[in-house]
Amino acid sequence: MVRIYCLLIGYAFGLFQTAYFYGKLKGIDIRTVGSGNAGTTNTLRVLGTKAGLIVLAGDILKTMAAILIVKLLFREAYPDKIYLLMLYTATGAILGHNFPFYLKFKGGKGIASTAGLILSFHPYFIITGVILFFGTFFTTHYVSLGSLLVYAGFMIQLVISGQMGLFSGASQAVLNEMYAVGLFLTVMAYWRHRSNIQKLIQGTERKTYLTKKNEEK
Repeated sequence: MVRIYCLLIGYAFGLFQTAYFYGKLKGIDIRTVGSGNAGTTNTLRVLGTKAGLIVLAGDILKTMAAILIVKLLFREAYPDKIYLLMLYTATGAILGHNFPFYLKFKGGKGIASTAGLILSFHPYFIITGVILFFGTFFTTHYVSLGSLLVYAGFMIQLVISGQMGLFSGASQAVLNEMYAVGLFLTVMAYWRHRSNIQKLIQGTERKTYLTKKNEEK
């Protein structure tokens, strides 16, 4: 039952669609312009760097806030499962972000929300995530490629860290469940980026910059 509570808490926080609300403040529905995605990248391209950073921060913080609440509520009662419960909470937040019921389930792709998970999960994961994403982004300027590599790295690191005993107290059954949840998140991210993957293969994926250069593309 506690897993369902965590999913619901996460989903409730994930429903705060930062890009959508920020766009409304500027008089547009972010889902009807640019790529049509209610996320950081589309906001950055359409409304500029400042807007993109605000949306990024909002989507990161909503996942972090949900995870913090779950840790405060359940850490003492479930010390051996707290990392698993954090994963369930993040799953709820990402589902809420990607599929908000009040927007006819048309949201974002969940990468910024995933960053909130990584920042809350374990310091080792932060280092890997930062290197993979920013190393890829500043080299290629493909946000999608950086995002996909972060998820691949997260999944691999999750399994390696679990088997090496990083999540102290977690039984093998709990670890296996963590791997299953992590795999679900990874598959969902790749599915949400399926059009980006096709464009990357074809060489037609749009690059993103932290400057006015976006307006020229």
